Amino acid sequence: MVKQELYYTESHEWVKIEGDEAYIGITEYAAKELGEIVFVELPEEGDEVKAGEAFGSVEAVKAVEDIKAPLSGEVIEINEDLEDMPEMVSKDAFGDGWMIKIKLTNLDEKKNLLSAADYAKLID
Repeated sequence: MVKQELYYTESHEWVKIEGDEAYIGITEYAAKELGEIVFVELPEEGDEVKAGEAFGSVEAVKAVEDIKAPLSGEVIEINEDLEDMPEMVSKDAFGDGWMIKIKLTNLDEKKNLLSAADYAKLID
């Protein structure tokens, strides 16, 4: 499933931009590919993330994958629920499974992201 209102990366992260802030997570496709997610490592509030660079990881039964920031910014909130319920990433990747919220520092980076249509072609 691909949500039309989101932007995507080739490494299967999604981003929902709201003004100068953005929510980031991994796509439903990525979560299904990983299988049962057992641990999520996230940055601290106040940390800086850079577009294209890893800011955390997702550990599944069969693999550990880095999560890359689609856009640059300062982490203003983390989804603390994932500490106790990492499976939320698999159950609701585009909702309760969000990972971090950032204050954007360079909205021009948005031009490097994939549209929903382009992402759908990528995973087809």
